[in-house]
Amino acid sequence: MSDTAKLDAEILMCHVLDCNRTYLFTWPDKALDATQIAVFHQLCDKRHAGHPIAHIVGFRAFWTLNLKVTPTTLIPRPDTETLVEQALLLVSEQQGDNLTGLDLGTGTGAIALSLASELPHWNWLAADFIADAVTLAQENAELNGITNCKIIQSDWFEQIPNTKFNLIVSNPPYIEENDPHLEQGDVRFEPLSALTAPDNGLSDIKKIVSQAKDYLHQNGVLIIEHGHAQGEAVRDVFIYNGYKNTTTIKDLSENERITVGYF
Repeated sequence: MSDTAKLDAEILMCHVLDCNRTYLFTWPDKALDATQIAVFHQLCDKRHAGHPIAHIVGFRAFWTLNLKVTPTTLIPRPDTETLVEQALLLVSEQQGDNLTGLDLGTGTGAIALSLASELPHWNWLAADFIADAVTLAQENAELNGITNCKIIQSDWFEQIPNTKFNLIVSNPPYIEENDPHLEQGDVRFEPLSALTAPDNGLSDIKKIVSQAKDYLHQNGVLIIEHGHAQGEAVRDVFIYNGYKNTTTIKDLSENERITVGYF
């Protein structure tokens, strides 16, 4: 059972009527025809079965963007906006004509496209191992009119050009493979490959932190999202690899969520 049933119903009704929520409140007495009622009931049945709202309607709002979503990738979550916010704060003083950013494991493109939209003078490269995710992120770039972000297929740094970036960001898999939460809620319908990692969820994080050193300009910034209980462990990984001024930032729920380091 959803703990946001009223909001879910409103979103599904907006999808059926192709309107926004303001319209629902402005015209509360509007009658639906038989087809609209039938479609609404079908969507409610899917939601009752646990399917994520974003998968049902096909889109999710993130930052200032509207992103197409599919079961191929993770659904962008509000906590990840913390990464976007911190990235913008950390690079706000960087000036130049050739500023570049890299997003690893881009999925829908949520992080890269949000940053590209806010930093139009930067050139962005986003990568994902899954071909369908690359196609989806490219569609989202076009949907949101973003032209300063190239999206390619790559297994982390494998196909990344031998160049340097001012900023590297990633929201990699970080959940332990036997975490019981994987059998609960919306994550049941999301790809495990985008959620879980060996070594207590730290395997991919360790790989990214270690290899990113070869792709960062001097004093370049690496920002990684991680689990709420992994802050200390991730800081240790950063420090072990020689990053400076390593710090962890809390998300909207006051959980440690984003770790930052300079190289």
